[in-house]
Amino acid sequence: QVQVVESGGGLVQAGGSLRLSCTPSGRTFSNRAVGWFRQAPGKEREFVASISWGGGQTYYADSVKGRFTVSRDNAKTTVYLQMNSLKPEDTAIYYCAVSASGWVSRNRRDYDIWGQGTQVTVSS
Repeated sequence: QVQVVESGGGLVQAGGSLRLSCTPSGRTFSNRAVGWFRQAPGKEREFVASISWGGGQTYYADSVKGRFTVSRDNAKTTVYLQMNSLKPEDTAIYYCAVSASGWVSRNRRDYDIWGQGTQVTVSS
């Protein structure tokens, strides 16, 4: 069973950048797409970005398009979420999730492995 661990969260001023990492423990992502979701206090968990197993297909929420970039390294051992031009409304716990398939999706039900999350706080 693949487990995933997120890292890279922290406190940043508005307009700043952070890079989140998602790393599997024990095994690789094994032909699966990986997604990023976030959950702000009092709100539902929402889709942020997704990348296919091969890395050739990406998908973004409208709220982050043009500011965030999802990528994975050539060995497909780590998935990154580069977040630029951060806004206070980006403040949330960010979760990495592994899909049951190799294809991108914004649907939480398509992801069956979730990390514990990493806090991102953007101050105004």
